[in-house]
Amino acid sequence: MASRKAGTRGKVAATKQAQRGSSNVFSMFEQAQIQEFKEAFSCIDQNRDGFICKADLRETYSQLGKVSVPEEELDAMLQEGKGPINFTVFLTLFGEKLNGTDPEEAILSAFRMFDPSGKGVVNKDEFKQLLLTQADKFSPAEVEQMFALTPMDLAGNIDYKSLCYIITHGDEKEE
Repeated sequence: MASRKAGTRGKVAATKQAQRGSSNVFSMFEQAQIQEFKEAFSCIDQNRDGFICKADLRETYSQLGKVSVPEEELDAMLQEGKGPINFTVFLTLFGEKLNGTDPEEAILSAFRMFDPSGKGVVNKDEFKQLLLTQADKFSPAEVEQMFALTPMDLAGNIDYKSLCYIITHGDEKEE
């Protein structure tokens, strides 16, 4: 199931990871890298309150010579944190961006466990039940958000081969 979580990064799982602000993110980087991220965070945290806010981003852009940044762009940056952006959340966001997802074949292999007939689909209702009750449980809202991006066949089954492609290559509709 780790492949599932890594694969949906930036969509559903990022929400849980960013909210948790887990200290495990520190194990993803060497100490020197963490120090560099800390320095970058300090440069962006203009008011030195330990959190990056819209005013901090606006001031950072201003110092870089870009004075008219659209509100929507600043809001979108802040929304990636799914809440207040402290250093741990900041580091988590970078970790997600830098580490990407599991290889497509690893994700496909995980889905094949739920497809004994080898048809390339898994039952949506059964899969939903697993997401809600096993391992790192998804909330009902997270499941619905994931299903909104998930390709389905005419019978309502998840086309996991297409989903794996979206996870590893991105959804063209998002761009």
